[in-house]
Amino acid sequence: MSNKLRSNFEEGSTRWAVRRAQWIAMGIDEADFEKPKIAVINSSSGLSVCYQHLDEFSQLTQEAIREAGGLPFEINTIAPSDFVTSAGKKARYLMPTRDLMVNEIEVMLEGAVLDGMILLSSCDKTTPAHLMAAARLNIPALVIPCGYQLGGNCHGKEVDIEEVYKGVGTLLMGKMTLAEMKEWTRCAIKGPGVCAGMATANSMHCLTEALGMALSGTTPIRAASDKLRDVVRKAGQQIISLIEKDIRPRDILTIGAFENAIRVAISIGCSVNTVRHLSAIAVEAGLDIDVVAMFEQEAGQLSQITQIRPNGPDRIEDLESAGGTRAVLYRLKQLLNLHVMTVDGLSLSLLLKDAIEINEAIIRPVDNPFRNEPGLTIIRGNLAPAGAIVKLSGIGTSHRIFEGPAKVFNDEDLAMLALSEGKIKDGDIVILRMMGPVGGPGTVFACSFMAALSGAGKGATVAVVTDGELSGLNKGITIGQVMPEAACGGPLAIVEEGDTIRIDLSTRKIDLLIDPVLYVQRMKEWRPAVRKLENNWLKIYAENVMPIEKGAVLGKRD
Repeated sequence: MSNKLRSNFEEGSTRWAVRRAQWIAMGIDEADFEKPKIAVINSSSGLSVCYQHLDEFSQLTQEAIREAGGLPFEINTIAPSDFVTSAGKKARYLMPTRDLMVNEIEVMLEGAVLDGMILLSSCDKTTPAHLMAAARLNIPALVIPCGYQLGGNCHGKEVDIEEVYKGVGTLLMGKMTLAEMKEWTRCAIKGPGVCAGMATANSMHCLTEALGMALSGTTPIRAASDKLRDVVRKAGQQIISLIEKDIRPRDILTIGAFENAIRVAISIGCSVNTVRHLSAIAVEAGLDIDVVAMFEQEAGQLSQITQIRPNGPDRIEDLESAGGTRAVLYRLKQLLNLHVMTVDGLSLSLLLKDAIEINEAIIRPVDNPFRNEPGLTIIRGNLAPAGAIVKLSGIGTSHRIFEGPAKVFNDEDLAMLALSEGKIKDGDIVILRMMGPVGGPGTVFACSFMAALSGAGKGATVAVVTDGELSGLNKGITIGQVMPEAACGGPLAIVEEGDTIRIDLSTRKIDLLIDPVLYVQRMKEWRPAVRKLENNWLKIYAENVMPIEKGAVLGKRD
């Protein structure tokens, strides 16, 4: 295998000589120079609990690679955290960090010409970034989702990060004290890992396995657990096998794999953000597919077979103990593309060949779902001609038609102020716009308002329609990722205060109820606001980001 490795340069060449001198100075044994050279992508950070355990697991991964006959190199990247990196500039840096990380990985892997990589994934943006990088570089790669945190107990009440998140609205409405909120923050997180619940991080962890890019039976997983240590040991062996067999990400990330992942996302009620992330991964994999349309088509055939928080009472650890993603795939077996390849080196058919013990109280059979509707679906209309996303699993079954006056905000802070002052009434439809990738620039964290609305007890009586970023923890009548975004001339830009909007979840429609002639006139007359952007990364991002429906990847916009 060694003379087939792209990392083994011609002896006597400049590249060979200078690298050899570097590595000898670093103490690397010359006998290791011909081995497969494997990057361990570690987004460790002291800023967030999501990444607190990754340095330990990076070391374990490197040891596993050495034991398997490879030469590991740790490569550190930025480490965005949705609850930490969101503090500055209204969270505008969050989405752009995903694509910045992809480019970091490209520079380090392609610049050094390494043979493969293991990617240690944690918080929301790292997993899609790792999958995008694997798809773009197309060298043998394996993703290890590094697990979830546990919540705690506060005076007899179960409290996790979701409760803290919603509690801001409760505090704003004077329904809890600051002292109580402080106590909740002391109890909410017990140990490292990503947010508990079927939020974006755990959603993307599960979908990584559904795509075939994580080892079978490894999601969701408790962070820093012995089980995760076992996964790391196996991964060290498996990356060598992938290199020997020349199994690459684009052999795995096929149209069939995306169909499987979408079916899983819909059936378990994954985060709304999975749509844009899967779209981005497909773009990087060179697939000419419309992920939004695929979600739309599949949603008509699937129902919700789990109810993991915030979609219901069950917890993420319940999903793991019930069989996890592997059990969900087994439940959906008759609906899946079983011929697809996985990083296990086996087809999905072989991985699901043997019967799996499944806790039916947590993961229902397809013919006996918790709800006879998809957990996640696409909604369209004259307000979202390219589609928008609704998480039906986070909305009560009695709410199917919602019609009301628009309350329009181009700034989330103003919406929060209006909520605290009692200016947002039951029956209102709150429009949060100019918050998409171009409009931000960098997607604005509209989900904080939704969480506050829920905490204020209005999650079931006030609807929110936005082109900003939502959280997988959000629930309530929320229409997210409206496409095209307002800053690109999408119809959300022409909504005026008091306009009537109608949301019909039964027919999957969202419409601005104004005279069609007036609608056309407003669209013709709309012009983007003149703005002067700071000369920084967000300006570069805004000038290069593609539409949300294309996954908001970097590249020329049409």
